[in-house]
Amino acid sequence: MSAALEARGLTKRYRGVTALDDCSFTLPAGGVVALVGANGAGKSTLLGIAGGMLRPTAGECRTDGRVVLLSQDKPLYRDFSVADMLNFGRHTNLVWDQARALAWLARFAVPLDRRCDKLSGGQQAQVALAVALGACPSLLLLDEPLSNLDPVARKAVAGELLAEVAETGMTVLLSTHVVAELSGVGDHLLLLSHGRNILDGDVEDLLAQHVRLTGPRSDRPPVEGQVVHENHTARQSTFVVRTLLGAATPLDAPGWSGHPVTLEDIVLGYLRTSLGETGL
Repeated sequence: MSAALEARGLTKRYRGVTALDDCSFTLPAGGVVALVGANGAGKSTLLGIAGGMLRPTAGECRTDGRVVLLSQDKPLYRDFSVADMLNFGRHTNLVWDQARALAWLARFAVPLDRRCDKLSGGQQAQVALAVALGACPSLLLLDEPLSNLDPVARKAVAGELLAEVAETGMTVLLSTHVVAELSGVGDHLLLLSHGRNILDGDVEDLLAQHVRLTGPRSDRPPVEGQVVHENHTARQSTFVVRTLLGAATPLDAPGWSGHPVTLEDIVLGYLRTSLGETGL
């Protein structure tokens, strides 16, 4: 499988503050990669380096094909109409697909003759996405692109992005700190904490490898594996564990039960442990 983005020892420091710390990973081409982490985890810095806007302090970052970055502030010219923004995109990109940009705006009923400063925050996000898609990226980097949208609109946009991926074969690297946005969207997960890559892999594989175990108060779970997170009360213990068998792990321990996990369980488990929340 070809790689859309590959990092080796990627590090970025700002005046003594380390935003990325020796990150190494390979992201597959042709799908949606969810880039997840708390605020300050290094997501925007990673996107800036991948998009060619920042230089790493150390290490390297390699991309395949045409890369387009849509930053968090969704840059639009306030005095431009929506049609003006598409015209701007056409004249500033070597490759441009006007029909693709117009089709995106039509899906969300964004008026072409309205000035950008007269649009709602959600409509402005759609214009920025239309310009990004019109540039025909093979790798589209999105930094918190759905933050201005309500939950219904977020789901609609996520669905349309999936359709674009299926139709064009492009790769989308979607940055977010809202785990609920990931349901049914990401094919691959890249989880950052304190500038480090603490987990990455195919979402279906990760779901299959993890299990939540609940039973009597214990210092250790009743199976072998990596303890991702643990929580204890006076009488009960709960562990999220990474094993090869996941929820299919056989339990030969009285009082213990195993349950499948959600992607949110996995992400929050790793982040809480990384941030020092033991759950004791």
